[in-house]
Amino acid sequence: MAPDIEAVAEQVFVALADPTRRTILTALATDGPSTVTDLAARLPITRQAIAKHLALMTDAGLVTPEPGERRRVRYRLRSAPVQIAQQFLAALAHDWDDRLDALRRYLTTPQPHQAATNSDASDD
Repeated sequence: MAPDIEAVAEQVFVALADPTRRTILTALATDGPSTVTDLAARLPITRQAIAKHLALMTDAGLVTPEPGERRRVRYRLRSAPVQIAQQFLAALAHDWDDRLDALRRYLTTPQPHQAATNSDASDD
């Protein structure tokens, strides 16, 4: 797996680990691009806390700031980092599926030493 994919996925996971950031992302997904002031009016979070969370989400690439009129910055969701994190998880799941399938085959296939042991036990 490419290191850059893993790094992007890690940033996304860190950002999504916080329930406040998930709430902010949900608000942006539901209501569209918003300013810190807009989000503070809709959520039980201070403007300062929202600004701090948006800075982390900007660094993770989950949101992008867009300058607006009167120096107001609107934050818009970006789906690309989430898609990269999904690819990372899919690759992990694929690796685990392969390992679990191999284990299942091993456990359900009679092994040569088991057949010899079973025939020795029946000779008694």
